[in-house]
Amino acid sequence: MDPLIMAGLVVMGCGAGILGALFGLGGGIIFVPLLMLVFGLAPTEAVAVSLIGIIAGSVGASTVFVDKGLSNVRLGLLLEITTAAGAILGAIVATLLDDKVLMVIFSAIVIYSGIRMILNPEKIVEPAEDSEGKLSFEYRDEAHGDSVRYQVQNVKGGMALCTVAGMISSMTGVGGGAIKVPLMNIYMHVPMKAASATSSYMIGITAFSGAITYFLGGQVLLGYAAGVAIGAFLGSLIGTALARRINGKHLRKYFSAVLFVMAFLVLLQAGGIL
Repeated sequence: MDPLIMAGLVVMGCGAGILGALFGLGGGIIFVPLLMLVFGLAPTEAVAVSLIGIIAGSVGASTVFVDKGLSNVRLGLLLEITTAAGAILGAIVATLLDDKVLMVIFSAIVIYSGIRMILNPEKIVEPAEDSEGKLSFEYRDEAHGDSVRYQVQNVKGGMALCTVAGMISSMTGVGGGAIKVPLMNIYMHVPMKAASATSSYMIGITAFSGAITYFLGGQVLLGYAAGVAIGAFLGSLIGTALARRINGKHLRKYFSAVLFVMAFLVLLQAGGIL
């Protein structure tokens, strides 16, 4: 492979890895269009390489976030059950609906989530005295130097809505983090930092199952995947360092801005511009 192409893949992966670790989005919205438009990959090849990059970014971010207690592993695994079920349903429904309709639906949900995150202040529920055995957690916020204790709310409803997130992610090919992070933060009252870190952890599990299918089918271009994976892993380490030091309120605003950009890009794809 041309060294210039490899360098471009690493730089792209690094940028996506930083954003993925900061916001729990995975990076698919960056990988797929650029791999197709800049590097000339076919759609299937771009998705396959993108999944490898998402896995690498998730591994890099999770090694730090889990160690620091930011990734809520128990909650992530719980929500991943219904997300995976939703992804299967989404694959079935996708055959019945037009791609453009799916993309418009995704954009509408993402824009709504971004507006809610700007207008609605973050609500953190302190664990009750009798919360033992319930989804109560604690992590140290390095931006303030104090501990944050919270109890996850609306668990059953959150699991049900993650089924929808999995469906939409599967139907549109865009990572479910854009839906799961606002869901955890707004509806389940998980602090923004913990929500994005937990999403980063979950995304790796989801992407791995898809990557295996593409790999066994011989659709993963190993040279491209290597460049993207190296960049995504390094970028995720940078992103985790930034995420731990950014104020949660600011992170929430930045995340909303990213959601609006994502919605705009998806609408451009729906209109055939990208």
